[in-house]
Amino acid sequence: MAEVIAQEKQGGSKQRKKLIRVDMTPMVDLGFLLITFFMFTTNFTKPNVMDLGLPAKDHDRKTIIDDFVIDTKNQITFILGKNNRVFYHQSYKEELNKNNLKETNFSGINITKIISEAYNNAPNKGKFTIIVEPTDDANYKNFVDVLDNIAISKKERYGVTDIKPWEKKVYEELTK
Repeated sequence: MAEVIAQEKQGGSKQRKKLIRVDMTPMVDLGFLLITFFMFTTNFTKPNVMDLGLPAKDHDRKTIIDDFVIDTKNQITFILGKNNRVFYHQSYKEELNKNNLKETNFSGINITKIISEAYNNAPNKGKFTIIVEPTDDANYKNFVDVLDNIAISKKERYGVTDIKPWEKKVYEELTK
């Protein structure tokens, strides 16, 4: 533990100077034992994640079922753009123009309201699908906000895909 070393001083007086040296080895051992103890007894926080119901990979691409084709009235597409902008439409390739591609904001009521209106107007509510298309300029927070709004509206059929070239053309016209 601690050690006292007596050392005589050279000179006229016979005074002894005591040097004290403290051995720190047991303190280091105790420190590592405490660190180890707290590491093993600590509960690590679990990350908050959102469950995404992704379909299984189809290895046989030849089996395409016509039942999965979605009519524009049974779907709504959200395009996530730069500067926290979000656009939506329910149009075919030939019909989409600057007037059909509407813009909204990220307050939860607006997107949830748009989803509910599209769902209520859908002819086949069982096939109603929400499509999310983030652009290269979109940020992750906006993507999560849209997924949260989908969860709030309790719609379970949604997909995430890349923006189509014909949609990108109209989107770029609006964001110039």
